[in-house]
Amino acid sequence: MSKLEALLAKPSPGRVPFRTLGEVGEFIRGNGLQKKDLVGEGVPAVHYGQIHTHYGVWATETKSFTSESVAAKLRYAKPGDLLIATTSEDDEAVAKATAWVGESSVVLSGDAYIYRHTFEPKYVAYFFQSEQFQSQKRRYVSGTKVRRVSGANLAKIQIPVPPLEVQREIVRVLDRFTQLEAELEAELEARRRQYEHYRTKILSDAASGAAQVTLADLGRIVTGRTPKSSDSSAWGTELDFVTPSDIKNGMKHVSGTARQLSAAGFAAMAKARVPAGSLLVTCIGADMGKTVINANDCITNQQINAIIPTIDFHVGYMFHVLTEMRQALRTQGEQGGGTMPLINKTSFSRIEVPLPSLDLQQEAAGVLDNFDMLVNDLSVGLPAELSARRRQYEHYRDRLLTFEEAK
Repeated sequence: MSKLEALLAKPSPGRVPFRTLGEVGEFIRGNGLQKKDLVGEGVPAVHYGQIHTHYGVWATETKSFTSESVAAKLRYAKPGDLLIATTSEDDEAVAKATAWVGESSVVLSGDAYIYRHTFEPKYVAYFFQSEQFQSQKRRYVSGTKVRRVSGANLAKIQIPVPPLEVQREIVRVLDRFTQLEAELEAELEARRRQYEHYRTKILSDAASGAAQVTLADLGRIVTGRTPKSSDSSAWGTELDFVTPSDIKNGMKHVSGTARQLSAAGFAAMAKARVPAGSLLVTCIGADMGKTVINANDCITNQQINAIIPTIDFHVGYMFHVLTEMRQALRTQGEQGGGTMPLINKTSFSRIEVPLPSLDLQQEAAGVLDNFDMLVNDLSVGLPAELSARRRQYEHYRDRLLTFEEAK
């Protein structure tokens, strides 16, 4: 019998009480902190977007700070509280949570909640990652373009409440998985930086002396559309409907999207059809600048501009060129000054790219495809090992957090 099993057997064999999060804690809405308020020193501060992009299961230090005058108007999270991002463009990411286990209090932005509770802090943070939490949360996620969940609805979600010593043992086991995964991620990240260095050099060499053309010169530019969610006749299983959430980092080809259109939905949007083998580029929002090639005919949403080739060029080569330009695309999108980065169809069409001879395009694409496989292909090498480690972690996390309810 493992130490964990022995602990579970102590109070009542394998059975623990379940409570709603509202019964055993309090949700406090964050307020007022804007990105422009973030500075390099001062009062520790967390913006909800950083929970998505910077923080993991727990944190002891903040990436950013704010001034005392701004902090005086904001709500504070205490050590042990959970910080929860309650909006996202991706349902899975809604309610991403970080346990704040630093020594001082921190201020939190809007579009986020503080959860104050009496659990082991990391235990409740791991619970927010579990399938048990996700399956309960999905029914409460609402909104069209931006998806969100309220504190009132989070309060309805049930959580198993084992004794504190069991919570700590679960955390000890899951922390070990997290550490091993972090070590592999660090090694893979080092290889990615090395790959990006070589990609820059190879593309730069290929572009030397090459003609500059606009994206509109390469093909027809199509901006996607989205049928109304309430129009059930438009949705089905006939045709991929690609959104930025379907385009994962490191992905080269997209297929099997989260949502598909029906034949009727496709017929109503036939002018926006994108043939397989085109280039899709996200041009609005947090995922700005991601590029992918569609493996199947598809329709995209309005956040994506597609390039449907009308001249003879190597699509794989242009995938690498646009991927290399991701940060430049994001910078261009942010120059509009809106609340989120945006490149409209006209500006996108005018973006210039190098177009060397077809032989040079094929040669560069071949070399870069091999590098890309070593750092992104989940079926080989380090990416495969990391993927297997994540599946193992998710399996044991969900097992450790599954209890029989004590009646």
